[in-house]
Amino acid sequence: MSIDFKQDILAPVAEDFAEMDRFINEGITSKVGLVMSVSKHVVEAGGKRMRPIMCLLAAHACGQTEMLHSRHLAAVIEMLHTATLVHDDVVDESGLRRGRPTANATWDNQTAVLVGDFLIARAFDLLVNLKDFDLLKDFSSGTCEIAEGEVLQLQSQHQPDTTEEIYLKIIHGKTSRLFELATEGAAILAGTEQYRQPLRDYAGHFGNAFQIVDDVLDYISDAETLGKNIGDDLMEGKPTLPLIAAMQMTAQGSEAHQIIYKSIATGGTAQLEQVIEIVKSSGALDYCMQRAKQETDAALQSLQALPQSIYRDALQNLAKMALDRIQ
Repeated sequence: MSIDFKQDILAPVAEDFAEMDRFINEGITSKVGLVMSVSKHVVEAGGKRMRPIMCLLAAHACGQTEMLHSRHLAAVIEMLHTATLVHDDVVDESGLRRGRPTANATWDNQTAVLVGDFLIARAFDLLVNLKDFDLLKDFSSGTCEIAEGEVLQLQSQHQPDTTEEIYLKIIHGKTSRLFELATEGAAILAGTEQYRQPLRDYAGHFGNAFQIVDDVLDYISDAETLGKNIGDDLMEGKPTLPLIAAMQMTAQGSEAHQIIYKSIATGGTAQLEQVIEIVKSSGALDYCMQRAKQETDAALQSLQALPQSIYRDALQNLAKMALDRIQ
């Protein structure tokens, strides 16, 4: 059975989603014209908006009926996500994101960095309006961890000795932490303390699976499908899980091992074809897919702590759909 995003995931919260969209557009109003233009550009370039959808679904799954605050929270989540993307694009010197020119390419790095700062500040400005100290604390420390994940990734560039453990720390900060804030934040607002940990666990495992699948897709889809160049991570010497696994699975000192080691250490795509070939033939992709499946199973397991509802079903569908991209 294939999962339809609109029908099986978005439909239960479609009304909340539309309202949340309105909050985002109101939230990015600014007295400074350029801030408005750039914020609008990056917010509109957003993808499926999985994080705010996850937040809205989690709120309903916790039994929340008065959704005004949860919609605001979902808008905050999307603004934080957008801010991290803007900063990411500057760090990675990306010209395109999802097929559209990035803010740094359209304007310049200075403008993109400063507008990213504005979006983070604005998100917290809106968060304060919710008057929930626990929520604020969770988001403050979570946002620090997201920034730390990005720095850890930067530190690991060109480091072929990066282990799977370090990789998981990086992706927890870079990807999973914001998903955790989305679901745990919803539980805090709903006042359902008992669902905080299960929802956080669900989102953490989901985020890990999502990122591992993303890293696998670099090797099995063409640039068009993914909307980014297959050699991007390699160019920057980022040790992703397929590369880490390929090094584990090739004999130390062998030519294959050395090619991957050197590609991470020096960056560049001179040996891109060989690297792709080694990753595919070493069994590394199978290993990564197996890890993504384990993480997805753990995410689904965590949801069992919540009462049965169409919202819990939709959260399950979301996790399955993220994994289905490589099936």
